[in-house]
Amino acid sequence: DDEETVLVDRGEAPWAADEAALDAIWQRQLKNAVLSMRLNDSSLDDIRTRLTRRYESQLKRINQNTPEDVFQVYINALTQTFDPHTNYFTPHNSENFDISMSRSLEGIGAVLQYEDGYTKVVRLVPGGPAAKSGQLKPADRIVGVSQDGEAPEPVIGLRLDEVVDQIRGPKGTKVNLEIIPAGSASEHDTRTITIERNKVVLEEQAAKKDVITIQRDGEAMKLGIIEIPAFYLDFAAFHRGDPNYTSTTSDVAKLLVELRKENIDGLVIDLRNNGGGSLLEVNKLVSLFINRGPTVQVRESSGRVSIEGDKFPGVLYAGPMAVMVNRFSASASEIFAGAMQDYGRALIVGDQTYGKGTVQTLLDLNHGKLKMTNAKFYRVSGSSNQNLGIVPDVDMPSLIDKDEVGESSLPNALPWDEIDSAKYQRVSDIVPYLPQLREKHSSRIDKDPEFIYVESLRKLLEENRNRIELSLNEKNRTATQKALDSERLAIENSRRKSRDEEPLGSIKELRDLEEQRALDPESDDESIDEDPYVRETGEILVDYMNLIRENQVARQG
Repeated sequence: DDEETVLVDRGEAPWAADEAALDAIWQRQLKNAVLSMRLNDSSLDDIRTRLTRRYESQLKRINQNTPEDVFQVYINALTQTFDPHTNYFTPHNSENFDISMSRSLEGIGAVLQYEDGYTKVVRLVPGGPAAKSGQLKPADRIVGVSQDGEAPEPVIGLRLDEVVDQIRGPKGTKVNLEIIPAGSASEHDTRTITIERNKVVLEEQAAKKDVITIQRDGEAMKLGIIEIPAFYLDFAAFHRGDPNYTSTTSDVAKLLVELRKENIDGLVIDLRNNGGGSLLEVNKLVSLFINRGPTVQVRESSGRVSIEGDKFPGVLYAGPMAVMVNRFSASASEIFAGAMQDYGRALIVGDQTYGKGTVQTLLDLNHGKLKMTNAKFYRVSGSSNQNLGIVPDVDMPSLIDKDEVGESSLPNALPWDEIDSAKYQRVSDIVPYLPQLREKHSSRIDKDPEFIYVESLRKLLEENRNRIELSLNEKNRTATQKALDSERLAIENSRRKSRDEEPLGSIKELRDLEEQRALDPESDDESIDEDPYVRETGEILVDYMNLIRENQVARQG
């Protein structure tokens, strides 16, 4: 009943003066935990049991620390003042650095990292069980793990490799994960999901094509869509000299030949959620769209700059292009999108990309290992990919919080900078067309129910994420939650009305529906024609094609 509040983020709060001040902070944190869990309809007995287990687990983890662990924390506090990707590993941990379940034959297909005592989801492997289930998202934090039929055991404070060992398991078995969803206002606002382990099917990461039709002024424009989930390469077959080795470039080349036979008017390359991969492949992929020239520059710590380039003459596809990106497009994706933008070869559409433009190497020490940043990627124009990422020519609304996801969200991330431009020749100059393209794009999405929905939901999530403190008064907290639920339901029903769907009567119906979508994402699958981002990218590309045509007619006149 007290009119107390609790700070959501104590990052900027002053240090406690004494133990009594610490106890006061802990008391408020406990009240917040109980309130959050009570609002999720947990009983007091359940709340007491779960919180006791959680804090006992944290205390147990602290007591497990060895002098080597303390030394590692101390040294990393030093290394990470220079760069978030430079880390020291004790001999015990050196084999487990940057653990990725995408490398395991059987698991859930998620890349995890340890952050402030939590196991955080960095990205999901395309085609993996976690990605297909739709229940786990990047930036979610895993706080409990159990095998099917058991209650989740707390994993806060556990080593990353220990958490991964609990999550991994034989194909066909299930694992329960208690998670704090990304963007939650409280670390105690958790939910439990179940994912069936399986093999990560590499074929489902392969590039695939589709065709959409955009109607404009009585004319049907056919656009090819090529989705590239990752830059992959069968290294074993490649090194054996097998001419039929699997790779992104060979797959895309086949798809391009097929699309050309279908007489497409334009092409969209979809790199959304593509976290990168083979540098060799991204260089070869660029070569399909330009006739020789540099693709990326690499500057070492010594200052030496080397240039990777397209050594293959000819162009497989020379028509109008757009490249779709989002915040999860990283590394090799940024190299491709940056090259297409610098050459004026394609419009870049979407959200500002991840911004990882650094290269790391692993150094053996006499005691442990050091993963150290030793080079940076630069575009052919000389601009760095680091921190800034690729800024699209035309922005799309997004629900992703840039303060939580991306290189710029990491403490002490290396800054953006630039070096001398490489020698290259632009294919065309897109810049003069951008003001008109952006204006036409804005006028469309301002009336589009799907983008109105995204923008409304983004504002609501942002308001929730940006709360500095939360009330510890149960009546106030309940009222705040009801208002939030009411607005969330109104946003959903507004979109349902535009789709001629029946409105939902309660927030419980919405949560049940979202849970059903998460458990069976295929039940809510839309065709590529119905993806509002693909459709709008197609509209932008047709706008561009029409502007080029008008310009050519004006010149001839």
